Amino acid sequence: MEIISMSIKVFDTLVKRVEDIEEKAERLYRRQEDLSLKKWLDNQDVCEILDITKRTLQSYREKGLLPYSRIEYKIRYKPEDVQKLLQSSAHQPKKM
Repeated sequence: MEIISMSIKVFDTLVKRVEDIEEKAERLYRRQEDLSLKKWLDNQDVCEILDITKRTLQSYREKGLLPYSRIEYKIRYKPEDVQKLLQSSAHQPKKM
């Protein structure tokens, strides 16, 4: 075992630098987390938005009507894709 000796001033500076790195890493992690999954919708959200059952939602996935991603064993949907599906299924009034 080797013993390393340093002054308290050097040690405090080292600790401060490690804390700064930890703080920056935490900020980057939080920013990345905010940009990723928080904007995506889960099955329950999509079922409520579209007013459909989970089985119907599964059918939409199987038919390719609604794009999705599997992230950490969970299925997620982009809000834009759900909006496109809503717009494509909207009934247009007949022109007279």
